[in-house]
Order: sequence, then structure tokens, then C-alpha cells
Amino acid sequence: MKKLICVILSLMMLLGAAAFAEPAPVEKLFTPGTYSAEAQGIFVPVKVQITVSGNEITSVLIDATGETPELGGMAAGTLSESILNAQTPNVDALSGATVTSNAIIAAATEALQAAGADIAVLDAQRRDTGAGTKEKVDKTVDTEIVIIGAGGAGMTAAIMTQQAGKNFVLLEKMPYAGGNTTKATGGMNAAETHYQKEQGIEDSKALFAADTMKGGHALNDPELVAELANSSSDAIDWLDTIDAPLPKISFSGGASVNRIHAPEDGSGVGGFLVDHFQSKLEELGVSIMYNTAATELLIDADGKICGVKAEGEDANYTFNCKAVILASGGFGANEEMYTQYRPDLKGTVTTNAPGATGDGIVMAQALGADLVDIEQIQLHPTVEQTTSMLITESVRGDGAILVNQGGKRFTNELLTRDAVSAAELAQEGQYAYIIFDQNLRDHLKAIEKYVKAGLTKEAETIEGLAEQLEIDPETLAKTLSDWNECVKNQRDPEFGRTTGMNADLTTPPYYAIKIAPGIHHTMGGVKINTKAEVINTEGQAIPGLYAAGEVTGGVHGGNRLGGNAVADIVIFGRIAAQSAMEYIK
Repeated sequence: MKKLICVILSLMMLLGAAAFAEPAPVEKLFTPGTYSAEAQGIFVPVKVQITVSGNEITSVLIDATGETPELGGMAAGTLSESILNAQTPNVDALSGATVTSNAIIAAATEALQAAGADIAVLDAQRRDTGAGTKEKVDKTVDTEIVIIGAGGAGMTAAIMTQQAGKNFVLLEKMPYAGGNTTKATGGMNAAETHYQKEQGIEDSKALFAADTMKGGHALNDPELVAELANSSSDAIDWLDTIDAPLPKISFSGGASVNRIHAPEDGSGVGGFLVDHFQSKLEELGVSIMYNTAATELLIDADGKICGVKAEGEDANYTFNCKAVILASGGFGANEEMYTQYRPDLKGTVTTNAPGATGDGIVMAQALGADLVDIEQIQLHPTVEQTTSMLITESVRGDGAILVNQGGKRFTNELLTRDAVSAAELAQEGQYAYIIFDQNLRDHLKAIEKYVKAGLTKEAETIEGLAEQLEIDPETLAKTLSDWNECVKNQRDPEFGRTTGMNADLTTPPYYAIKIAPGIHHTMGGVKINTKAEVINTEGQAIPGLYAAGEVTGGVHGGNRLGGNAVADIVIFGRIAAQSAMEYIK
């Protein structure tokens, strides 16, 4: 009995000791502190600074300044939030900014490893943020106008609509604004502008229209082209009013005179306008509903637009409205769709933003909308093939030349895009090199991003450049000498080039970028009239439905002139807004 009592007392003492013992320490995931790392993006190293406690990532700061001008900031903001929420660096890259995203993820991984983290453990303990898994709620929103797409046309329409005090929502399926407008690197065509007059450039709206019809092989709708030309100078004036001036004028392929308007510093027009459009929307208090994809257009018993269905991250929306403006872009990033009309383009690289998948065209078709020029898909002749980066037409417009692998020019570099693309495809290897010098680089800011991205070859002599390109040095040197003589005499006897000959190529160092054609613009889309009303297959306007930008067809015909897409989005974005507001009165 005594032994039993002793055993019981011993057990009680052990249990008591255990009850008052300190809990076993929890193994820490990190060594607390702040850690930094960087990884190379497209243009510059991306820097990531992460602060951690013992078991939690508490702060993620990303500096992508100078990286992917259109999407770097959005990638930084989006991935910062994603890493913080998931508590691991292994998150999804941002569509359209893959290189930047991967650089951010790599730098974040390195920083966390410096903090003592085991990434495999972090992945295993990844927080379930509920994205895509939790059940979405149904929401109904009443408004007057729904604008689908926050690219250039959609943001133009939104600014106009907000300034008029109307009630509307602006939907964007991507996590950032801009769409294909961010890809525009040249400028905006306009005629009889105050900038042209101030710079002594003689032009006319009739000549602008004639050039556009000729460039489009006369497949264009003449009434839409006349509206484009006649409204262009007013559109330039409107851009002035929202602090988005385009005073730098140069030449672009297919134009008879200097007509393409660009930012003063020569930067790409697309990124410039997107930044200024977004700033104006913020100033006006307009919020863009990101990650919200329109899926269906609704009509009432009378065939009038009455709503839009859309899918957001957390909700399925029904927007009750009186009018819809389709500004959802083209379909140049949807190979399955464009090969329906052009099977020969299968496998061709595209310069398009990832959101250009033709959703608006499909939704409009479901309501009986007619399509026009849908098979007309433009190749841009100067696309760097490994990155799908477009080399702006301004490089050729400011004096660069194209040579083949044999070191010889083979075309007038400033013919229409389809003609230059066809000429390139006829060369050995179906590619070419764009050649320019330091003087041209100094006068065109857009070139800097090509240099930073490592797309250029560079040498102090043209012979040295030829050796890097594996071209016969004597041949390339003679080609440059012959071209410089053409510039001196303002005459190109071999190919008949008469424009973009303001400066020779004699200032070292010399540069080259290897290029080939890539899918750039889908000229076809839904049919509209000069009021931007969408026309059905019976030739009637669909009441309450308007469209602007690359979602439409008819403006550009069989070939779009460089600078006309930006004119299209601004001019018809404004018209669509005005027409929609007039309709809902």
C-alpha cells in the first residue's frame, strides 16, 4: 500500500511539474529583421526589401522604377500584396509583365533565404487567401453607362463622361489599365493642328483622309475615315486640356507630310497617355473596377441595351444600365481567334497586351452585331522576336535604315507596314536589322529602353558593327555610305524613299537591332457608324450600344497607318461618350 501511495504521489508531482512547465518553444521561420535583394528585370535590376518577424512576413517593398514603363509599377504593387498575403515568394506572375514579375519573385526569394527561411516550408504553410476558392456573392449595381475596357478608348470615354457629371462604371478585366495603348510607341496622327501650324508644317484633313484610305487599300469606311481626319485637331486640343500635350511632330510610314504627334521628350505615346489618363481619372475621382471581366451584354424586350453581366474576384455582377460603351480592344493576343480568320499566322509572335482577346467582339456578336474587315490583321515590320518588343516606327521615321543579312537595303523603309513586312519576309531568314547612329539615339528617348533591354548591338565603327552581325564589313560600309549620299542629295534612286531623310548616319557609335514581323493590330471588329453606334447584321444601330478603338472595324481597312490607332482611340472614345450621353437623356 505504501508503495502504491508513493507511486501515485510521484505521478501527481510529475503531472504538477508538467502543468507549470514552460511550453516548448515554437520553431521560428525567420530571423527577425529587414532584408534586401535584387534581380535583373527587362531594363533595370528590380529591388525588393522584406521585413520579417520570427514567423511572419510583415512588409514587402518593391522598387521597379525604370522597369517596364507600362507595367512595372503595377507588377510591384500587385506582387507586393500577393507575397504578403500568401507569406511565400512563390506567387503567380502578373500577366503581361512576366519578366518583371519573375525578377521580383527571384529577389524576394533571395531576401527571405537571407532571413533564414526555408522556401519549401513557406510554400507548405502558404496562407489560403481564398482567391478563386470562396463562393462569390451576387451583386446588382444600378448605373447609367457601363464602359467596358480601361485602355485608351475606355479611359477617354470615362474622362468625358465624368466631366459631364454622368453616372457610370468602368470595368477592366486585367489588374491594370492601358491595354494595347501601353504598346503604342510612336504617336498620334492629326491634321491642321496648332502644333503643325506653329512649326510651319502644311497639312490638310483631306490629305490625312486620302493617306489613310490609300494606306488601307481603300477597304476603309470612307465616312469613318473622314470623321477620323476631321476630328483629329480637336482631339489634340482636348489632350492639351487634360495636360497630355503631343507637340513633337515627325514622319510615319504612309503619310504624305509630318503628321504624327508625340510627347515633347520623344517617349512612347502609349505609356505617356495612359499615365496622364489615369492621373486625370484620379483627379476626377473615378475608380476603375480591376479584375472585373464583362461576360454578357443584356437587352430588353425592345432590343435595347439594359445591362451587363461581369465576373469580379469576389462577386458576380449585374449592372443595370441604359447604355454600354465597348472599348475592350482587339484580339491580337488570342491565337485561337485570329487563326480562325488567318490560319497562316499560327505561331507568329505578337506585340499585343495579354488582355487583347476579343471578348467584346464575341459579346457584341451575340446581340447580332455585324463584323467588318475581321480577317485584316496587321503585321508590324520591326518586332524583336525574343521579347516581342515593338521597335517604334519613329526610329525609321527619324532616319534609320533596314538591311538584310547580306548587309544591303532591300526596301523603302517607310512604306506601309504591310509592304515593309512583306519585304522582310522575302529576305533570307525572313528577318532584317534596323541600323542607326548615336545622333538618332540622342534625339529619340524611346531608344533608351531598347539599349537597357540589351536588344542592341553597338560598335564605334560600322565595320565593327558588321562583324558583330556576321555581315561582310565592306558591304555594310558601302550601304551606309550610299545611304548617307542619298540623304545629302535628298534622293533615293534605288528605292524611292523621300521622307525620314533629315539626318545622315555618320555619328558613332553605330547600333543595330535584329527584327522581323509580328502581329500588331487587328483592323477588323464590330461595325460602327460615325456616331460610334454598333450596327447589326440588318444595318440598324443596336440601341444603347457604342464602341470605340480596336474592338471596331472599318477605320483602318486593310492596313493601319502608324499613328492612326492612337487617333482612333481618342477620337472615337470621345464620340462614343458623347453619343451615349445624348442617348440616355
